[in-house]
Amino acid sequence: MLYFARWKIGVIVLIVLAGVLTSLPNFFAAENVARWPDWIPGKQVVLGLDLQGGVYLLYEVDRKDYTTKRLRTLVGEVRDALRREEPRIGYTGLAVQGDDAVQLRLRDTARIDDARERLSELLNPLASSVFSGTAVNEFQLTVSDDGLARFTFTEEGLAQRVRSVVDQSIEVIRRRIDEMGTTDPSIQRQGEDRILVEAPGLSDPERLKALIGQTAQMTFHMVDSTMAPEQAAQTRPPVGTLLLPSVDDPPQLYLVEENALLTGEDLVDAQATFDQRSNEPVVSFRFNTSGARKFALVTQQNVNRAFAIVLDNEVVSAPVIREPILGGSGQISGSFTVEGANDLAILLRAGALPARLTILEERTVGPGLGADSIEAGKIASLLGTFGVVVFMLAAYGLFGVFANLALIVNMILIFGALSTLGATLTLPGIAGIVLTVGMAVDANVLIFERIREEARLGRSAIGAIDVGFNRALGTILDANITTLIAAVILFYLGSGPIRGFAVTLAIGIVTTVFSAFTFSRFLIAMWVQLRRPTRVPI
Repeated sequence: MLYFARWKIGVIVLIVLAGVLTSLPNFFAAENVARWPDWIPGKQVVLGLDLQGGVYLLYEVDRKDYTTKRLRTLVGEVRDALRREEPRIGYTGLAVQGDDAVQLRLRDTARIDDARERLSELLNPLASSVFSGTAVNEFQLTVSDDGLARFTFTEEGLAQRVRSVVDQSIEVIRRRIDEMGTTDPSIQRQGEDRILVEAPGLSDPERLKALIGQTAQMTFHMVDSTMAPEQAAQTRPPVGTLLLPSVDDPPQLYLVEENALLTGEDLVDAQATFDQRSNEPVVSFRFNTSGARKFALVTQQNVNRAFAIVLDNEVVSAPVIREPILGGSGQISGSFTVEGANDLAILLRAGALPARLTILEERTVGPGLGADSIEAGKIASLLGTFGVVVFMLAAYGLFGVFANLALIVNMILIFGALSTLGATLTLPGIAGIVLTVGMAVDANVLIFERIREEARLGRSAIGAIDVGFNRALGTILDANITTLIAAVILFYLGSGPIRGFAVTLAIGIVTTVFSAFTFSRFLIAMWVQLRRPTRVPI
């Protein structure tokens, strides 16, 4: 056990050097690290919200908003299903009923079976699990003998849809925050329909809330000129039209055709620029190939008509088409500030949220409080480490020195691993590191006490050291594996600060086994080869 082959020595040295190199950037300012050569690792440990300040937001998916949108889409699908094939199936009263159903009545009860067959294609089977391989229907269909057909959500189908909406919303939020340039945001699911957003170091929480909270559903409609908007507001808009306000203050009313000619899904790029004539901030956008063809066709067929650009049911701009636009690009103008134009471009590039999000909880941590937390964490870590170092020196003398050197290597490896993995260090994470300090020397205590016992039984110094390491290994592995299992469970079942604690604890367990057993044994083996001791100095 005290003999190390050259390749083993090489592996130990490489691991320690890798730990030193990867942890080194944490001891220098970020601007200095940026000037280092590319071959030197430059990633630093990311400080969490509680250490550098920032914004904590807990959102909930608005189920009602999602179900309303989904049922409206289903209305169109039902209409197409009953009309697309000849002979068409007549119906009346096709509409959304309440928050969870679409209902219609068939004109001819003799065609109930035919209608049921067509409508059954809209039940929309969804995969319930990657592993189960089973599917659940999003809707259930009931058709009564008098021709009343009704679609309602199934409980399992709605739950699956909500999970999908949360996953999609997380990706959209991530793209929006990344576009802002925020460093290492944390965006994760909380429960079935909630999303936790943590943006460390962010100084403008209101802008973040505005970017995340806006659905950003962009559509393009032709303006309807058959009735004045004011008249439509006093009476009723014509069938197939919508009365929408503008984003101006005070808002101006627009009467637009209900069917959207293009949507934000057809966009491939959007950038904040300046109008060459007025020098005002505008948003330039570009369609994909399919969208460009549709845009060209629309502008060719509607020269001298107003074209409304609608964002979340508000008209952003309604320019008049002066000539066909064949290049697949356009411009959104309005009363934009530079930041407003940039935010709109971010929203368009990131895509629309599938449902509205509601803020359940909001916290802002100031950088001063984060600095206080860091200082408190430093003091706790230093005091804990100092106490451990003094105890090991007092209790084990020279072997205590070896244990303390292994402890230093352990800390280096922990910070190197955190930097390499891009993990976020939180205040509970610091607690995990402090706990690791105690656990690391605990392994050395087990080894050294075992060596003492073997020496008292009359073994030689080398024999006592060899047997001590051998017999303590099983106990050390058992203790650390059980703790690692607990850390893994904490990580998968916990969230936020608990996960931060679990990450540092798990990394600390792995590095502890290496430093407390392998590295300290290596140091003692080198000492034995140099000094050839006749007794154990413990």
